Amino acid sequence: MKTIGMLGGMSWESTISYYKIINEVVRSELGGLNSAKILLNSLNFDEIAKLQQQGDWPEMTKILCDSARSLEVAGADFIVICTNTMHKIAPEIRESISIPLLHIADTTAIRLQTDGIKKVGLLGTRFTMQQDFYKQHLTKGFGIEVIVPNDEQQTKVHNIIYKELCQGVVKEESRACYQAIMADLHNRGAQAIILGCTEIAMLIEQIHVTVPIYDTTRIHATEAARLAIASSIAY
Repeated sequence: MKTIGMLGGMSWESTISYYKIINEVVRSELGGLNSAKILLNSLNFDEIAKLQQQGDWPEMTKILCDSARSLEVAGADFIVICTNTMHKIAPEIRESISIPLLHIADTTAIRLQTDGIKKVGLLGTRFTMQQDFYKQHLTKGFGIEVIVPNDEQQTKVHNIIYKELCQGVVKEESRACYQAIMADLHNRGAQAIILGCTEIAMLIEQIHVTVPIYDTTRIHATEAARLAIASSIAY
């Protein structure tokens, strides 16, 4: 079994989900007392969030590249970044290590393609919804059209993530807010919705909406587990 290097703590609320899902998949696939071999470098999200607000991506790049290299030195066979937003610097992290990086948007896009989805709505942090690093990855790499909420809706989505979900707070009124925004995206032509922030699955599950959802946390973690037990790394 290969060792998974996890860049986590952004936030630790969703990193817990990664650890749980990965081990559930390994146990399901291998049975018995099998569990995943994991190295976790859990960062202080308060430091990262402040740098995000300041727009200091060079400093964040340095922190995450150093953290990824530490996982490689410790024996990780491949890396997963346990957050959607920080995939903005995935190219720099890839260049800083000699082991593979399993990209969250790749795993999600492959699932969308398999299901024949050509137009999706994207929910996430303001960085993910507004900037091109995630949307263009899906459009240029996989031919999937991406639409996002309007400015007012983006503010609501972003604030709920940082002020509630990242702090372990789940509110019914916030779920209703997300449901309305997702319904609007569906009415605008989205065949499905990407939960493009690893904390959103704490608030929204498929039972809460009629439009198909793609939980990036579960997709990414599941693929990491399967990659760990595969005979070779294809990414």
